[in-house]
Amino acid sequence: MQPENRDAAYLWDMLDAAREVSGMIAGASLSDFVQNVVLLRATERSIEIIGEAAGRVSQSFRDVHPDIPWHQIIGQRHILAHEYGRIDNEMLFRTATEDIPQLIGQVETLLPPAE
Repeated sequence: MQPENRDAAYLWDMLDAAREVSGMIAGASLSDFVQNVVLLRATERSIEIIGEAAGRVSQSFRDVHPDIPWHQIIGQRHILAHEYGRIDNEMLFRTATEDIPQLIGQVETLLPPAE
């Protein structure tokens, strides 16, 4: 199923933010990540954007692509935005270093090549 125009725009937003995370975190250790408040907050914000965009992708598109963990992505955004006291920096680092690269690959296959 090809994404609707608005779905494609949200997928591009997800991909752009995921690539930002990947670039920012490249080469950083967990210790580097936790001690660098700018990197930590920038990563949080980019992951929030991914979750916000994921929540705007149509339900019909999400239903056709259950391999993407939509519910978890959107849920993490809610924690980052509304329950900041529950943020686990180690889990956030794992998301950035393990889940984000996988998400990039998944979303890239859903989009036409950039012009």
